[in-house]
Amino acid sequence: MPTLPWTTVNAPAPDSRAFVMASRFEVRSFRDVPRFFLRSLAAWKQVKGAYGATLVAQPLKRTFWTLSAWDDKRALYTYAKTEPHRSIMTGLRSTTSGSVFTFWELPASQLPLDWADARRRLAEQERADATGARGPSDAGPGTA
Repeated sequence: MPTLPWTTVNAPAPDSRAFVMASRFEVRSFRDVPRFFLRSLAAWKQVKGAYGATLVAQPLKRTFWTLSAWDDKRALYTYAKTEPHRSIMTGLRSTTSGSVFTFWELPASQLPLDWADARRRLAEQERADATGARGPSDAGPGTA
């Protein structure tokens, strides 16, 4: 399982909070896995505005996971709307069979983030999305 470990990009100020996003993408076919992975790496290089980020690729399961922490929601929005991330994600939409996003805040002193907690939160969000219930990330920015 290729993993880009947690990389601290910007150190948060003492006593600050972090806005966190976790995502999971499922790719439609094995044929799309290399393209999705390579494009994800290109977007990864752009996380300069984050406190930190990590990526897990499970190519045999056609699944990719991201986890990142930001100063605030606006910083995440800026990243999502900035090239090349914007075009990369738009271009990859047709290759995905599903995606889940979840968002939360925590004290920045709790960074780096824990994958077990992020996966639990993503599973909760996926259940909420499937039932139409309000999920944990309803206050988040949607599909970033």
